[in-house]
Amino acid sequence: MSALKKLLVGLAVLSLSSVVWAGCSKPLSVVPEDWPPYSYKEGAQFTGLDIELMRAIFKEAGCSLVFEENIPRLRRHYMHKEGQLDVLFAASVTEERKQFSWFTLPYRDEVTGLFARQDNAASLSKVASFADVSAARASVLAPNAGWYGDDYAKNLGNLQAAGLIQHFENFEQGVRMLQANRADLMMGDVGAVVYASGKLKLNLVQLTLVPNRDPVHLMLSKKSTTQADVDALNAAITKLEKRGDLAKIRAKYGLR
Repeated sequence: MSALKKLLVGLAVLSLSSVVWAGCSKPLSVVPEDWPPYSYKEGAQFTGLDIELMRAIFKEAGCSLVFEENIPRLRRHYMHKEGQLDVLFAASVTEERKQFSWFTLPYRDEVTGLFARQDNAASLSKVASFADVSAARASVLAPNAGWYGDDYAKNLGNLQAAGLIQHFENFEQGVRMLQANRADLMMGDVGAVVYASGKLKLNLVQLTLVPNRDPVHLMLSKKSTTQADVDALNAAITKLEKRGDLAKIRAKYGLR
């Protein structure tokens, strides 16, 4: 091969490499969780809302995502802080985390919803606050821990005093309790409630009252990634939101 041909081939290879890795400085590692419907394994493949959203974002950005497995949660956070794990997902921004992580634009909201059985939804459709829930003497199934917004926190004491609150351990249990008429309403993470009710083939109606909504982000380790990586992912999120691609994925999982 002539020197000119070798040069041209070398330039072509270099050009192809720059296209493949144009979006990010390297393949970025992430650990999927057993957290349906957001992240779980179906056969040999990882799937779920957050997995689908991340794949779409990384593909649009021209970046590669590498899935690591079997790393416990506490270990994951330590590895991320030390730059041994590049990406955490569904992350909320805190001042402490800003010291060791970059944050992308939000790619979905973490939404708490209020659900009723179909046969009971019409009578509760005008509920606009937990004061209305209390006034209607409607009983509520709620997760046994967590933050569910200022309105719920403000009215929780009254609901408890009136015996209108029951707690559940997991979402499938909560849906079964609602199905068995143990309460009038069920509160919880929208994606998780929709997933659990789908598994049990129970059609629930989500009321217009949204107790809490917070944006979540991808969190990138400052020790192992760059601001340019964040910029590439942000540009992808912006394009996908504008085109409606992320909204379509979220809608598959019951998120408005």
